[in-house]
Amino acid sequence: MEAGLEAVRATATERLRAELALLAASHRQSDRTAPQGCGASTQQRRHAAPLAGGRGDALALLAGALRGYHRAAVEPYWPHIQSRIEADRAARGRALLDGGADELLASLPPMLRWRPPVLEADYPVDRDLYLRGRGLLLQPSFFCRGTPVVYRDPQLPPVLVYPVTHADAPAPADDPGPPLGRLVGQTRSTVLAAIGGGCTTSELARRAGVSLASASQHACVLREAGLVVTLRHGNSVLHTLTPLGAALLRGGATAESLQ
Repeated sequence: MEAGLEAVRATATERLRAELALLAASHRQSDRTAPQGCGASTQQRRHAAPLAGGRGDALALLAGALRGYHRAAVEPYWPHIQSRIEADRAARGRALLDGGADELLASLPPMLRWRPPVLEADYPVDRDLYLRGRGLLLQPSFFCRGTPVVYRDPQLPPVLVYPVTHADAPAPADDPGPPLGRLVGQTRSTVLAAIGGGCTTSELARRAGVSLASASQHACVLREAGLVVTLRHGNSVLHTLTPLGAALLRGGATAESLQ
């Protein structure tokens, strides 16, 4: 977070002025089309003017607001957010190992379609982005929903931000007892350790020395307890540890971190 805030504070005045001009233009458009009282406020425009001038106090105020929002709205949910990002990264890494760049691009969410040599995307506007040998940074995002996002400026390094898979909450187990109570036992500890950096159910069964059905059952219990995230990968599923599962496996989880 601090590195991101420093990047905000270091934004060149020319870029601030250009991007806030785009924001102002969109506000003028919304003011013309929005019902009375629903357009951009005079206060918003007044705050934007010092930013456009690159004033240090305005940038410091913005950084403080961003830090406060992050602390209030993101940090309480960070373990869950991180587990989704790590699960997506494991799935993309597995695809890359299985079939190279083609398999990696083909494994992206359904709003992205790899039709060599073009990666098509469901995007709000009609736009072509040419890499010209620069490569493409894939950035999974917990907050990006519906459509992917790219930088508006085609001169910036190409980055594709795409939404991670948001799995439904686990269904209630038949056993009404707390899920963590069912984790006691050497076999399940072995299964948790076998998942490690990610594996399919068949790989889990082989690593842990249990049957396929047993591996699936153990993974289900671990998932219900919030220790494992499961994502579909082709015709199989990929299990990865959540931060809580990794902490429990290390034996370093405190009572506070387990809440």
